[in-house]
Amino acid sequence: MAEKQKHSLVKSGLRLSFVTLLSRIVGLIREMTKASFLGTGSYADAFGIAFQLPNLFRRLFAENSISVAFIPTFRAYIEDAHTDEDKRRTQEFVSATLTLVTFFTTIVVLLGIIFTPLLIKLFYGKTDAATVPEAVLLTRIMFPYLLLVSVAAFFQGILNGVDVFAPSGFAPVLFNVIVIAATYILAPHMANPARAMAVGVMAGGVVQAVFQLPFVLKTEWRVSFASIKKAFTNPGTLKVIALVLPTIVGMAAYQVNDLVSSTLAKRAGIGIYSSLQYSLRLQELILGIFAVSIGSVILPDMSGLAKKKQWDDYSALLTRAMQIITLISIPVTFYSLITGREIISLVYKSHNFTEESVQMTLTVFRFHMAGLVFIALNRVLAPAYYAQSNTTIPTAAGLVNFGVNIVLAAVLVRPMSGGGIALALSVASCANTVFLFAAMPRTHSVNTKKVLVPFVVYALKIAVYSIIASIPTYFVRPYVIRLFAGHNRLISDGMPVVLTALVFAAAGIALLVATRDPVVQTVAGKFTRRTKK
Repeated sequence: MAEKQKHSLVKSGLRLSFVTLLSRIVGLIREMTKASFLGTGSYADAFGIAFQLPNLFRRLFAENSISVAFIPTFRAYIEDAHTDEDKRRTQEFVSATLTLVTFFTTIVVLLGIIFTPLLIKLFYGKTDAATVPEAVLLTRIMFPYLLLVSVAAFFQGILNGVDVFAPSGFAPVLFNVIVIAATYILAPHMANPARAMAVGVMAGGVVQAVFQLPFVLKTEWRVSFASIKKAFTNPGTLKVIALVLPTIVGMAAYQVNDLVSSTLAKRAGIGIYSSLQYSLRLQELILGIFAVSIGSVILPDMSGLAKKKQWDDYSALLTRAMQIITLISIPVTFYSLITGREIISLVYKSHNFTEESVQMTLTVFRFHMAGLVFIALNRVLAPAYYAQSNTTIPTAAGLVNFGVNIVLAAVLVRPMSGGGIALALSVASCANTVFLFAAMPRTHSVNTKKVLVPFVVYALKIAVYSIIASIPTYFVRPYVIRLFAGHNRLISDGMPVVLTALVFAAAGIALLVATRDPVVQTVAGKFTRRTKK
């Protein structure tokens, strides 16, 4: 059973990772478009703040409710649905949940639009107060995106609950394509490009929800609403609310964390906030491809194993997921620290994104990448607790993360500017990971030693391999940069990135193959079996 879980994880993870890779690449192109049109100026900061506010509430309510509570509860309903009466109760639960999601998000959208001026003033100091009206307008344009993306998240919950992942992974691709197209088409006809992007966000949100609807309708579950009374009294939604409420504390801490960090960045100077966002987008490209994909895949499987109390298989699945995360995140961290300038210049440097913007972003990027492995692990460890309907420990971990990040960001922003805020996030993510590992014995279900020891040994091995692979990459880099200097950025920055990546990958893969790495063998075995079929 454990071996089947390993191959199932790899198969599902690879499929979803491919779709998510496409999504993140297009998302990066969206950010490149933003960099080209807005750079790191005041409009870039205004758009970033305006887009952050609906996303803040989305993570707090919609995504939190779906991932933490809806999917495990929905999965339990499905596994117990043996009769027509059971299926009827499951449908009532689905309808009640959709009603609650739309009810709460609609209220938040209306209040958000009304109180936008007060929210925006939290971010702005006296030095750039002139752009406050523009930030208010952009926020009011995009706040309804919260309702659209919440419905999209609900559709994703249904699909993921029945082990359908690709449509939800592809929906963000369409969202990003529409934002990019709207920026190029509408920017010449509007007061500034930020407004064009804001309109694109709204149009993309509509498509993101509508695209998933046909796939949901192909399942046996209808998209319908219940009365408010039934929505609040349905046994399933009551369970969802009971699971969500404790996590709102932790998620609220996380969002306040993000809010305070953004405020500190915005008040530290023009462009600091934008440089942090550009850096995080690069980091999220890695996280989205692997960490989020693996986390999405293992949650339904872990929920099923936890319900059946198959703890050995559960532990094996968790260990394999963490090893896959480590195999990716540690080498990427080392490589990015060496070639960060070339990566940032290749991706962003054009028009309004100047050499000053590159240096500003590089400073924070290095500190962000230092915490990549911990952020990635948190995306896997938290679902491991949610699968057991344990929301208390992740909530406590969120509070630890909040405390460490706020204190360090407040202390380090003055001497280190944006770099201090990025470093605070990485250290806080590390503290979060340590807390989740330390709390594992309290579950009394997972053999902590069987999970932790193989993971730590594997992580140390990958770290050593990454150091070895970094040595030739470090020495080759200056020669490659000089060789291609003086051309356009696709050549002068792109070729060094490609060639140094090949050197790093060749050294790393050689070490993995020579030592018969178990994770690599699992992936290779999967491809071999598919080729034979």
